[in-house]
Amino acid sequence: MRKREIWKGVVAGSVAGLAGSLAMNQFQNVWTKASEKLKANGNKESDNRSGQESEDATMKAAGKVAESAGYHLSHEQKKRAAPFVHYGFGAAMGALYGTVAELGPREVRRHPVLSGIGFGSMLFAGADEVAVPALGLSGKPSETPTSSHIYALASHMVYGATAGAIRKLIRAAI
Repeated sequence: MRKREIWKGVVAGSVAGLAGSLAMNQFQNVWTKASEKLKANGNKESDNRSGQESEDATMKAAGKVAESAGYHLSHEQKKRAAPFVHYGFGAAMGALYGTVAELGPREVRRHPVLSGIGFGSMLFAGADEVAVPALGLSGKPSETPTSSHIYALASHMVYGATAGAIRKLIRAAI
């Protein structure tokens, strides 16, 4: 049995959280492109988008953080800041996962992909379904289409599976 060292769990988890966030983004890009292609094939009408796209939760979070520091961000500035919010949150949640994996039951370390999927699912429930709406960064879950919940859950499962696998590799190396 290896020695439990929290700092190694935090480091491995943080890097794994970044990798999970990147995998999550790539998954979302593929999902979005596939969804748009299905819509285009099934609906001959043109897209009815307005001139300016809406703000997602990471853009809104960037704006709120800036406002709390006394700054106002334009839409473009929020758009540029959003990845920092996304990857920062992903790394922080990865650090939490790394700590849990380091200190938690042996099964978490033995089954990293499954425990990662479980962590990603809990992150979806706690962040997307509770915290983000409570902070006013999205609408109420009851007002969101089921397909959006499925998309978000699948995205977080990809995050978790990736973070679990990468955390194990990095932890073994340090």
